[in-house]
Amino acid sequence: MIGRLKGHVVSETAEGIVVIDVAGVGYEVTVSLGCLGRAPKDADGRVTLLVHTNVREDAITLFGFADQFERDVYRLLTSVTGVGPKIAVGILGALPPAELAAAIARADIKRLQSAPGVGKKLAERLALELKDKLGGLATSGGASGAAAFTPAPSNGASVLRGVGPTAVLVDALVKMGFKPAEAERAAVELRDRATEPLDVLVRDALRLLTG
Repeated sequence: MIGRLKGHVVSETAEGIVVIDVAGVGYEVTVSLGCLGRAPKDADGRVTLLVHTNVREDAITLFGFADQFERDVYRLLTSVTGVGPKIAVGILGALPPAELAAAIARADIKRLQSAPGVGKKLAERLALELKDKLGGLATSGGASGAAAFTPAPSNGASVLRGVGPTAVLVDALVKMGFKPAEAERAAVELRDRATEPLDVLVRDALRLLTG
């Protein structure tokens, strides 16, 4: 089984299929929307993807992920009845892991339904079956981006702790290119509104950071 690939992206399709050149061998990998932007790259532009190898009688398919947490969440998604590999990748494209975790924690059915292939019944099943599993995964240390938020301490230490909705905002801002300190500053400003939808918080955080 292939568990990790590091190489140059030589082609990419709108359907999320990329070819990674690893020492002259091209590996065809299916990735979610935004995965390549989140994945680490070295000075030479080589991208590192963690891989899940899906084996069927008629095909072997590789699915790539930006980090361990994303791959773990993908595997949890595919454990839910009605969620196949393509639907799981589509969900992660619409809802990156930290945002998905927040939606499941809130049992936000409408937000889950925004992912392609997810109707109301499947959204309800995801919220029910993954609430404890995904929460446990996040708190186990698998996701640096799923850390929770607590008010900034007086000694200037980081505001990130455990798991929580405000930290999802921090994670989203960092992935958009802001420095962690900037993202945390915006999160502090918006901490009293942590229960509001993430897209609203991101919009207002951008106004704070770019205004």
